[in-house]
Amino acid sequence: MALYRIATISYYTQYMDVLLLGASGRIGQRTATELTDRGHAVTGVSRSGTVDGVEAAEFVAVAGDATNADDITKLATGHDAVVSALGPSDDESPEVLTEMMEAVIDGLRRAAVDRLVWTGGAGGLKVGPDTMLIETEDFPEEWEPIARAAIDAYDILDETDDLKWSYVAPAALIEPGERTGAYRTAEHELVADEEGDSYISMEDFAIALADELEEENAVYTYLGTGY
Repeated sequence: MALYRIATISYYTQYMDVLLLGASGRIGQRTATELTDRGHAVTGVSRSGTVDGVEAAEFVAVAGDATNADDITKLATGHDAVVSALGPSDDESPEVLTEMMEAVIDGLRRAAVDRLVWTGGAGGLKVGPDTMLIETEDFPEEWEPIARAAIDAYDILDETDDLKWSYVAPAALIEPGERTGAYRTAEHELVADEEGDSYISMEDFAIALADELEEENAVYTYLGTGY
């Protein structure tokens, strides 16, 4: 059963210095804004070293390669936690997600950073006792490669017991929208409404990522989010 919550700007008292991977993407930009609005310092990583749309004084953009463990080690050192909003670019194979996962895990170990919140995919979430979303008839064929790569990346993370990781997945449909502050979560399950629709705005998904980073309610968990 999905758990319902209403979130607002947090009054979390512990300042964190966060490394945000994939900061130039649409989810990454919104996550950077959510975290800096809460008073955290964010180092946003992109390949180019530039991130548009984030104006906070607590934010700095740097260049880095998320498939390179040496880069991750250098970037993560001195940070309290790492949040990933990584995804393959248009010219990359979806399988790069597993390369990224392996490099990030290796880099965090070497940097002595043990907290990781990863933006996952909804395809591996259950819609029935023995059925994942990706296995349903209505799952779009064009989404299968990225969904399977995300599941493979999760399997790598699931074997990791020396990092405090959380794998947070959006609903089946995620788009830019309103920051309502309300969302529901479910462990290993797709979150859908009474009509069976599974949706969340990128703004509210950024809240879910920030909440999990601060509260650590879903460590070692594949967490679904939605309305």
